[in-house]
Amino acid sequence: MFQREILKELVNWEKKPNRKPLVLRGARQVGKTTVVNQFAKQFEQYIYLNLELPEDRRPFEDFSSIEVLMQTLFLPKTNY
Repeated sequence: MFQREILKELVNWEKKPNRKPLVLRGARQVGKTTVVNQFAKQFEQYIYLNLELPEDRRPFEDFSSIEVLMQTLFLPKTNY
């Protein structure tokens, strides 16, 4: 696998003390998911969301407070 220039930009983003959430946008099939997965290998945990998928987008459409959103994203889902 080759080293992409965007990985350097992601590392720069990560070092910023007041960084904002990362959103990658671009044409289809250019390697966005691949580069995010490569970048994420340096972290113990990360959340990958594809907001084009209804199940990933739903928490952002239905939350009533930031606490509810955080619980939805970070707490494991259980089936009762």
